[in-house]
Amino acid sequence: MLRLLILLVVLAHPSSDAARSSEVPLGNKAEFNPSYWAEDAREGIEARLKRRDGNRGVARNVIIFLGDGMSIATLGAARALLGQREGRTGEEAKLSFEQFPTVGLSKTYCVDAQIADSACSATAYLCGVKTNDGTIGVTPAVRRTNCTDAVDAATHVRSIASWAIEAGKDAGIVTTTRVTHASPAGTYAHTAERDWEHDAELLEDCGGVARDTLQKDIAYQLVHSAPGNQLKVILGGGRRAFLPNTVIDEEGTSGRRADGRNLIEEWKADKRSRNATHEYVWNRKQLMQLSLSPPDYLLGLFEASHMQYHMQADPTTEPTLAELTEIAIRSLSRNKNGFFLFVEGGRIDHAHHDNYARLALDETIELSAAVTRATELLSEQDTLIVVTSDHAHVMGYNGYTHRGTDILGISDKQGDDNIPYTTLSYINGPGYRPHVNGERDDVSQYDIEQAEFQFPSGVPLDSETHGGDDVGVFALGPHHDLFTGMYEQTQIPFLMAYAGCFGPGLHACDGAKR
Repeated sequence: MLRLLILLVVLAHPSSDAARSSEVPLGNKAEFNPSYWAEDAREGIEARLKRRDGNRGVARNVIIFLGDGMSIATLGAARALLGQREGRTGEEAKLSFEQFPTVGLSKTYCVDAQIADSACSATAYLCGVKTNDGTIGVTPAVRRTNCTDAVDAATHVRSIASWAIEAGKDAGIVTTTRVTHASPAGTYAHTAERDWEHDAELLEDCGGVARDTLQKDIAYQLVHSAPGNQLKVILGGGRRAFLPNTVIDEEGTSGRRADGRNLIEEWKADKRSRNATHEYVWNRKQLMQLSLSPPDYLLGLFEASHMQYHMQADPTTEPTLAELTEIAIRSLSRNKNGFFLFVEGGRIDHAHHDNYARLALDETIELSAAVTRATELLSEQDTLIVVTSDHAHVMGYNGYTHRGTDILGISDKQGDDNIPYTTLSYINGPGYRPHVNGERDDVSQYDIEQAEFQFPSGVPLDSETHGGDDVGVFALGPHHDLFTGMYEQTQIPFLMAYAGCFGPGLHACDGAKR
């Protein structure tokens, strides 16, 4: 009976042939010795014991790094790519934050949706409240696209950035998306529609409603409402939402505002009224000139829309996420009370939506580099760093490919139809290729090394969808051990505030049971 069961397992899993083959993997030959794994386990145990009780101090600084759409499969594939870029087989590599002492999982659904978008999820991990899909910084009483619901301040929920500022800390946002996009907007905005980034979008949906009864657009809130107008650092893309449609920006793109307001100039005027030093920059050179001596307030808008993908960016004009993170930290660190910083690798999500797996993984590695820079600049003793995602995506990491095979390449197995397939593919999206005469498209005929090669998908959609999977939460610093386990995404801001002794709820330093 036992032999029969073994035979069935072998037949069900063709990978067993590869595992028993005489081929030697390209990795570390020491892995053939069981003592290699025993030593790895010993080192892991010692590291855990060293940090088992956690750092019980107070988190003077709190940083949340958000990999937008950074699913568990994205992490696995990105670490393999990182290792392969370093000349290794890749699977054994680790992203910077995968070495943090604590890992947990959060649930990402919205009040009205099984699978989250970046708006309702931002409200969860930044404000501690689940809300409706497409809405930001409000309770579920606000209906999506309702033009007046969010005017009522009773529907507003405050973010951890607001809590930090109220406690005397400084706060800032860094993103590779537009600074008015859903994720960064979670730190400061209250809106019934994530797409109302400027007034023209709001008026398009609410043209029949009296202007004086409408909610304000997101860019306006950032410049004129608390806590947006109190943020010391704002770095990302999105110039078009701040400029009138009669104005051409520094790179030749028209503004989008219909009200004639130049919110960049209004931001400057607001800082002058406070007698605060301030700078607006739009390219990397200007930014780097401020790196050692940043002003009190810094606004950097490096693109009309989202910042360019790292692999396609002009390095003379476009700063990296790590550079943006470093300058934000240097600026905010001047406050003796500490700071809160939101950093988003936002274009992981955009690449996945287009089935651009190569770009998505590269953006994930860029986020890892930014986390590395933060850990180099700040002490683990007084800075809590949390790395997480808002939602998953539907990229799969599949097949029975041999160790060390190009993670972005063709699997060394074929389908039952004897046609090749890629190790990475999507459940749905624009990478769908119709069958011809009943046969799948042979992906090996394409130049899959192109940055914008669309990896195959199973269901045709103009834009690939998010996934409902749980997402990882990685923590380092004071009270990092609180982030273990499985929990609602809404607990994340309260856990961070607990470690930093600010905001509502329990605090690590108020005699609460630890």
